Amino acid sequence: MKRPFEQAVTEHGAVVLRVCRAVLGPTEADDAWSETFLSALRAWPELPDDANVRAWLVTIAHRKALDVARAGARHAVPVADVPDATAPRADQPEEALPDGDLWTALAALPEKQRLCVAYHHVAGLPHPEVARILGGTPAAARRAAADGIARLRSTYAPHGRVSTHV
Repeated sequence: MKRPFEQAVTEHGAVVLRVCRAVLGPTEADDAWSETFLSALRAWPELPDDANVRAWLVTIAHRKALDVARAGARHAVPVADVPDATAPRADQPEEALPDGDLWTALAALPEKQRLCVAYHHVAGLPHPEVARILGGTPAAARRAAADGIARLRSTYAPHGRVSTHV
């Protein structure tokens, strides 16, 4: 028998929020988290009793994160002061990252690596599940996650602060 929806939120809510933060950053993560659980609540009655709830929620979070990112790309965000520099992107030369700024290091990863790191190391999904969510093979998901962790170790934590459990 399927557990109550509230129990799924309690059990998986923190993981889904960490995934949303890893994919979108701390500012937009709350919107994706809320949208994930609103969508999940609507679909909950049709979810099979034997479904992997964590993987199902991460799949929904993936889609909602993409929606939030697309919506954010279409709207200008007013700011009081324009920053002098932008956050590093994957296609920019690597710069020294400030201590404690894991999101900046994650944002600098190529998208596939960032998503594989988030879904495997943050959400704890096996590589075949990550491949199903993103498309591709489990081997490609494993490689992208490993490359992402290796890059985080060299850019964010050159002194070994990043473990494989980001």
